[in-house]
Amino acid sequence: MRPLTDEETRTVFEKLSKYIGENIKLLIDRPDGTYCFRYHRDRIFYVSEEILKKAAHVSRENLMTFGTCFGKFTKSGKFRLHITALDFLAPYAKFKIWVKPSAEQQFLYGHHVMKSGLGRITENTNQYQGVVVYSMNDLPLGFGVAAKSTQECRRADPMTIITFHQADIGEFIRNEEALL
Repeated sequence: MRPLTDEETRTVFEKLSKYIGENIKLLIDRPDGTYCFRYHRDRIFYVSEEILKKAAHVSRENLMTFGTCFGKFTKSGKFRLHITALDFLAPYAKFKIWVKPSAEQQFLYGHHVMKSGLGRITENTNQYQGVVVYSMNDLPLGFGVAAKSTQECRRADPMTIITFHQADIGEFIRNEEALL
């Protein structure tokens, strides 16, 4: 467990800014205390300073996890967000996509969002912009990358991919099944 290096911090914040923009500072200075990011076993954890102090008393070999895992670094040095970060990204998301009830299950199975399953999209969403995917009941389902801008979505074919799948809340079940 250690603080992030400058390069790691830049990589993590660049990835987070794709989804929440300048709201990253709201993750750090929260009304319920100060939070920080820590590196442990190729994973980035988002943890309160109070829990961080308690975790410091556990040896590195015995410490499995602490706080919330936001993602991990791949062998090539890229940062990949985990679905556990969704609860923290969703309230601050600048760009959102709502999917129809008929398309929710397909997204939760790991498929991309098609135009036929698109309910609504935030205005001025750019192509390749990070988006949080919601159900029509405003339940965050996951996140992805916009394959088309808002203007392109309006005149797209119903079978055109609108959002590339990145992560969804169904991953817990799929990963659990793979472990058995």
